[in-house]
Amino acid sequence: MSLGVDTESVDEVLDLPSPWALHYGDLLPAARVAFRIEGRAGAPIVAALGGISAHRRVAGEAGWWSALAGPGMGIDTGRYRVLGIDYLGGSGASSAPDGRTAFPSLSAHDQAAVLAEILRRRGLRLHAIVGASYCGMVALSFALRYPDLVDRIVVVSAADRSQPLSTAWRCVQRQIVREAIERGEGAAGLRLARGLAMATYRTAAEFSARFCGPPSRIGGKFQFPIEQYLFARGDDYVRRYRAESFLVLSESIDLHAVDAALVRTPTTLIGICEDQLVPLADVRALGARLGGPCRLVQLSSLFGHDAFLKEGVALKPIIEQALAEATK
Repeated sequence: MSLGVDTESVDEVLDLPSPWALHYGDLLPAARVAFRIEGRAGAPIVAALGGISAHRRVAGEAGWWSALAGPGMGIDTGRYRVLGIDYLGGSGASSAPDGRTAFPSLSAHDQAAVLAEILRRRGLRLHAIVGASYCGMVALSFALRYPDLVDRIVVVSAADRSQPLSTAWRCVQRQIVREAIERGEGAAGLRLARGLAMATYRTAAEFSARFCGPPSRIGGKFQFPIEQYLFARGDDYVRRYRAESFLVLSESIDLHAVDAALVRTPTTLIGICEDQLVPLADVRALGARLGGPCRLVQLSSLFGHDAFLKEGVALKPIIEQALAEATK
C-alpha cells in the first residue's frame, strides 16, 4: 500500500516453513511471523525492536516507539525504512500461545531467525538493528548468527546474558501468573506481575518524587499513592497482552546467552546508569567482551530501564550518529 510518492508501507503475515525448528530443539507447526515496513521508498532498512511488549508498529501515533521513530526523529522515516515485527510467542499476529495447548520455550535466537527469514524471502538486507531491552538481546543474537545480513547494531539497555537479580524478579512474576492461570484467573495474575515489574523498570528517585504523599483510607483500608499507579499499569497491560505470552517471552529473556567474543558486527551500546534490570556494569562488561568495534554511551535517566521509551530527545543524536556510521 502506498502512502505517497516517497513513502511506502508494507504490513504482512509471512508463513514460515513448517514445521519451524526452534533453538531448543522443539518444532513449531504452521508457524508465522507478522511484520511491517514503513518509511521512504527504496531507502536503507533499519529494524527497530523493543521489549517483550513491543509490536510491529514502530512509528506514528499507534507506534510503540513514537518517541524515537518517525519523520525527522532518531530513526528518521524520511531517510530509512523501518522494519518492525510481532515477536514469536507475543500478543501480536505471529505464532503465539492460544491458552489451550502448550507452547515451546523460545530463545532470542528464534526471534533473530524469523527476522532473517523475512529478509531472505523478501531479498532485503539491514542497514542496522536498533534494539532495546529484549530486542537488544535479539540484535546480539542476529549479529552472531547472520552477520552478512546487517551492517551495524545499536543495543540499548541489554547485555549478553541476564543479570541473576533481574531473573529473580522475573521468576516471581512468572510464578504469580502460572498460579493464577491454574485458578482460571490469568488476567488477574498478569495484572499483579506487571505491577511488580513496574517497580523494577523505574527508579527509586522517580517514585520518591511522584508518590511520597501519605496513604488514603478507602473502604476502611489504607491505599498508598504508588498503588494506584502500579495497578493502573497492570490493568492497561492486561487489556493488550496475554498471560501465556508473558510467560513465554519473560522466560526467553532469562534464557538469553550469547558469546560476545563471536559478535564482530560494529556495535553501539547504550547503558543507563540507573537501570536496575540491566546494570551499567553488565553493559560495560559486554563491551569489553565484544569481538568487533564497539562504542559505549552511558546516559543518566530518572526512568531507569524505561529510558528507551521516555528519553527520545537524549537518544536521538546517539542513534542518528550510529546510523550514519553504518553508511561509511
